[in-house]
Amino acid sequence: MTTMESLIGLVNRIQRACTSLGDYGGGDNTFSSLWEALPSVAVVGGQSSGKSSVLESIVGRDFLPRGSGIVTRRPLVLQLHKTDDGSQEYAEFLHLPKRRFTDFAMVRKEIQDETDRITGRTKQISPVPIHLSIYSPNVVNLTLIDLPGLTKVAVEGQPESIVEDIEGMVRTYVEKPNCIILAISPANQDIATSDAIKLAREVDPSGDRTFGVLTKLDLMDKGTNALDVLEGRSYRLQHPWVGIVNRSQADINKNVDMIVARRKEREYFATSPDYGHLSSKMGSEYLAKLLSKHLETVIRARIPSITSLINKSIDELESEMDHLGRPVAVDAGVSGVILKRPGGDRIYGVFDNQLPAALRKLPFDRHLSLQSVKKVVSEADGYQPHLIAPEQGYRRLIEGALNYFRGPAEASVDAVHFVLKELVRKSIGETQELKRFPTLQAEIAAAANEALERFREDGKKTVVRLVDMESSYLTVDFFRRLPQEVEKAGNPAAATASTTDRYSEGHFRRIGSNVSSYVGMVSETLRNTIPKAVVHCQVREAKQSLLNYFYTQIGKKEGKQLSQLLDEDPALMERRLQCAKRLELYKAARDEIDSVSWAR
Repeated sequence: MTTMESLIGLVNRIQRACTSLGDYGGGDNTFSSLWEALPSVAVVGGQSSGKSSVLESIVGRDFLPRGSGIVTRRPLVLQLHKTDDGSQEYAEFLHLPKRRFTDFAMVRKEIQDETDRITGRTKQISPVPIHLSIYSPNVVNLTLIDLPGLTKVAVEGQPESIVEDIEGMVRTYVEKPNCIILAISPANQDIATSDAIKLAREVDPSGDRTFGVLTKLDLMDKGTNALDVLEGRSYRLQHPWVGIVNRSQADINKNVDMIVARRKEREYFATSPDYGHLSSKMGSEYLAKLLSKHLETVIRARIPSITSLINKSIDELESEMDHLGRPVAVDAGVSGVILKRPGGDRIYGVFDNQLPAALRKLPFDRHLSLQSVKKVVSEADGYQPHLIAPEQGYRRLIEGALNYFRGPAEASVDAVHFVLKELVRKSIGETQELKRFPTLQAEIAAAANEALERFREDGKKTVVRLVDMESSYLTVDFFRRLPQEVEKAGNPAAATASTTDRYSEGHFRRIGSNVSSYVGMVSETLRNTIPKAVVHCQVREAKQSLLNYFYTQIGKKEGKQLSQLLDEDPALMERRLQCAKRLELYKAARDEIDSVSWAR
């Protein structure tokens, strides 16, 4: 069963990889955006709506910059990771991967400093996100994107376009169909004037993607309450509204602990005459759990479409890379690099995991079912029923079973082929001197693929031959060691009983069991010999012959052809580099999704 942690963690890892590549939605449409396909929770609210307080209450820590005017000037991708009780809380930034922050005042300072690095100390905004991961036993697994607060007027030091700029940035997130909108509005203002709800209504008119949060319930005028909103009468959403009671400004000034503030919030709702009946579904802790569960559900539903986008993008990028010329080059160190790469582990994984798993899944239970054994033995007997053991029936059952081994044998060859193909491509592509020659790279890529295809064909022929050899000669000693069904001489009653037994269900079950044992023995043999054949025909050949094959193919070129191969186009080189990076991202994302799928 896929866990919530693995699904949300999966999206977290892919989001970080996207950001590193410069893909955070919007902007450059040269490549399709993987970021935009990933489900996310965007936090939207007007200035002074209590947005920062809600986030800090969910985390249980003071960590966001505070002040007047626009404080959040870059999107903050906040990834929360629940850890074991009693473990130390710490934070990490994507742009400072080797540094752990345990002092959350320093987290606040780093957010401010990193914002200034991009925007300067002006009031300008930037769409480039900051990635912050917080590990704590006091959070749920959740990812939130904190966006600049919506504003109605520009203040001193801000460009006149700031109002439109902020709304445009927020829209790029919330208008995407994969975005969950967390719309935050203060309870002491009319919901009809809420900036967050107004924007959510425009981009999500059905309310399917919007969660409404009402803050500052404790600041409403005496004698009034927000039940019309919280119970969905003022503005109905598909999801329930959640009320929040943030820390007061006095509590913030006194640095009241957030965990204490959470307790006060629970007490407020539990004892409130207005909201007591809703207390189990109010507060920041409930909101965090609600969002975490919903995000996990949305991710699970989106996995097929995300996988489809990734595979489609990989095909398109592979096609473009083929057109541009693969980043491959001839170098005397290629074979050594191949061996040093972590490809050995991947090949070992084929033999140690994929092959045994494929062998275990072969349909021998169906092939050796009682009905199947009866049918095969009866057809093999023909008009003359067998006297002691149905040899032809045994042979047909065994040969039919052994034929199933062809599939896993050939699949092992293919799996190793793709590992070698990727290793060769990466290894040669990392030779800096020849990255400047795209035409040459394309030639060498073709030579490499041709050689690896030849190794694959040899491998398939060899492993299939191994399976055929098992079918060609059966190990008779195995069956001689089985209990014999021979009538006792001179005992007609025993002979009659034995004859009857030959056509009983127990008799056919014993035949099926004997064949199953023999097939199991062959399976163990092939589990050991198939890897040997694959290594002999593919891995060893790649190690010993591939480099010579490259030199032979390229060496055939005439001087003029070689000169043309060494021509280069800087624009093509840049395009190729971007394609290669994007391709690596999508393949890494595909591997991430596959690793989670195994857990299902």
